Amino acid sequence: MSGKNADSGRGGFLEDQFLIAMPGMKDDRFARSVIYVCAHSDEGAMGLIINQTQQILFPDLLVQLGIMDEQEAIRLSPPARDLVIRNGGPVDRSRGFVLHSGDYRVESSLNVAHNICLTATVDILRAISTGRGPRSALMALGYSGWGAGQLENEIAQNGWLTCPATPELLFDAEIESTYDRILASIGIDIAHLSPNAGHA
Repeated sequence: MSGKNADSGRGGFLEDQFLIAMPGMKDDRFARSVIYVCAHSDEGAMGLIINQTQQILFPDLLVQLGIMDEQEAIRLSPPARDLVIRNGGPVDRSRGFVLHSGDYRVESSLNVAHNICLTATVDILRAISTGRGPRSALMALGYSGWGAGQLENEIAQNGWLTCPATPELLFDAEIESTYDRILASIGIDIAHLSPNAGHA
């Protein structure tokens, strides 16, 4: 595959895109990863890995943060109880980020794309735990970041494939198959991506 998406230097052109790790990805932390790009400018880029999970469960995180006690956490309703916490990336792993549908907004919410926001305050965790949160949400600890020109360079070197994100794939709970399904959605068979496929 050519790096046809890397020929633009204008800021922001990767926002609301998926980055799909190519089979030859040299950094093991990103092998078979899909990253949703939340921000991109001439100064750099920031995104969240959406298909790697953390060991900690959402109810346990709420208890750790002092949002509720263990008895309350046990009684959480299924949508909140079953919210999977993802590994957003190697940077600042103690920080939480919630990507969510635009039906929920607080002052600190950032618009990423049409009807997709990013909120990094505990307010949204409280709202999710009480059933007053967004219709769709994805929570991650940590994020993935790039300095000026770094991501564009990685794309040009065939490290990443890019494609427009869809809310359906972004918020889908079938995390294990996300990588293959996103590739399939753009008509790509992983076996044809690289002569080294299967040896990454």
